[in-house]
Amino acid sequence: MYGDEATIRRILTEMGDTWAVVGLSSNQHRAAYGVARVLQRFGKRIVPVHPKAETVHGEQGYASLADIPFDVDVVDVFVNSALAGAVADEAAARGAQAVWFQLGVVDVAAYERTRAAGLEMVMDRCPAIEIPRLTV
Repeated sequence: MYGDEATIRRILTEMGDTWAVVGLSSNQHRAAYGVARVLQRFGKRIVPVHPKAETVHGEQGYASLADIPFDVDVVDVFVNSALAGAVADEAAARGAQAVWFQLGVVDVAAYERTRAAGLEMVMDRCPAIEIPRLTV
């Protein structure tokens, strides 16, 4: 319901290739680390967003979305559901085209606000699972 195939395809193939990955750090045991690597393999530029502002997969990190000095197309959210809505609001405020809440990240009110703001959105799905299916 919060990630129909047409929306998933648009975000992954038409929305642009700069993805801010909120919650991405250099911790190789976190899901964000592996998902960001898959996104890179499929031609996406990943931008780590984490309070530590670490460089991950060769890309400079930033402490917040507001700190990124260039346009971001998609904001991929790896924070818990209680914090995700604020990230979606920030993504809309900074002009992102889409927001993607990862598996297990669910905030229906944030989904509705984000869609009402004119952004595409997927919730409780993983782009690393979805993108390989689009290229088969």
